[in-house]
Amino acid sequence: MTSIMTNASAMTALQSLQSINNSLDETQSRISTGYRVAEAQDNAAYWSIATTMRSDNQAMSAVVDSLGIGAATVDAAYTGLNAAKDVLSEIKAKLTTATSDGVDKGKVQEEISALQNQLKTISDSASFSGQNWLSNTDSTTTKQIVSSISRDAAGTLGVGAIDVDINSYRLYSADAGILDKTIDVDQFDGALGSATVETTAISFANADDKISFSVAQNGEAARTVEITDQTLADAGLSDTTIRSFADLKSVYEQALSDAGIDGVDVAIDATGSLTFSSLESFTVTNAATTGTSAIAVADMGLVTTDTTATATGTFSTSVEDIDIATAGSAEVQAYIKIVDEALSQVTTAAASIGAVQNRIDLQTEFVSKLMDTVSEGVGTLVDADMTEESTRLKALQTQQQLGVQALSIANSSSQSLLTLFR
Repeated sequence: MTSIMTNASAMTALQSLQSINNSLDETQSRISTGYRVAEAQDNAAYWSIATTMRSDNQAMSAVVDSLGIGAATVDAAYTGLNAAKDVLSEIKAKLTTATSDGVDKGKVQEEISALQNQLKTISDSASFSGQNWLSNTDSTTTKQIVSSISRDAAGTLGVGAIDVDINSYRLYSADAGILDKTIDVDQFDGALGSATVETTAISFANADDKISFSVAQNGEAARTVEITDQTLADAGLSDTTIRSFADLKSVYEQALSDAGIDGVDVAIDATGSLTFSSLESFTVTNAATTGTSAIAVADMGLVTTDTTATATGTFSTSVEDIDIATAGSAEVQAYIKIVDEALSQVTTAAASIGAVQNRIDLQTEFVSKLMDTVSEGVGTLVDADMTEESTRLKALQTQQQLGVQALSIANSSSQSLLTLFR
């Protein structure tokens, strides 16, 4: 039945055209925004995931910034420790120079004092953005560098950090830092048996008179020490007779020096007990006498049995308190050991910071790659395939043109009834 009141064909064509137009609008929106899921109504699940992951990616961008600040702070601390290591090596060299005979220790101390001041300058200057890990500017011993964010299965966000214990890095810290804390060095004493020095004169009257013994330091090969009439002359005695404890002390010091043994001090107390002391462990062995005068070993304070030194005390000071202006040879040797220990601690601290640097670099690279991965994953969920959408757009435009023509044809069918009324 043909009706002028209801045109079913036109209604069908109109609905088809409206559907095409809706599809065309959707395709044009995807092309213009680049997203196939731009709003929650497009796909609620994908939109929710994408929104959350985009937010997390922005947070990871802040993590990268935090790692950058942390890296700069760590680099400043490492630079300071590396510079301190070089200065300590220089101080050690100056102290070694001071062990030589004839060196003006006062002048050497002036150089050491300048280097000590340089160490303080290094410690105070090794800072970044107000953070100084080498000087005790606050009571915090652990620093945190934000390094990651994570989300568990329940959707709870967590923030991870690299914890750095800076307490072992501090050069100065209220007498607790590497350079201002007291460092102990063991002292070894060898009380040479029960023998005591002869109180009467000891004469090396004959050229073949000789007292000998061996000294082994730190487990190394023993060196033979010989005392002859020449030793007495070299020690400054007026003739070949030892008449006092002071004379004997000078003779022993000369004999040890002639044998190339450094760092062993000689002491004779008021009772005539002879003691060798050193900052190194040592053993005195093979005390013997030869010669026409047959000088007794016991008269020289020695015994024929082996004597191994024992740790009886410590020498203590800090690097910043080193002063060799009036120091004796043994004290200078102790200072060298203290600087060497401080140098070892600074080297250990620098190695530890190097490990932190490496971790920061690795984490920065990982976070950067993770951000790219997240962006790629979000894109897979919500990005529009522009090749597909452009093809669809062309097809829908063609369908739209055909729909307009179909609607025009459907509308013109009613006009054909007019010819029946002419």
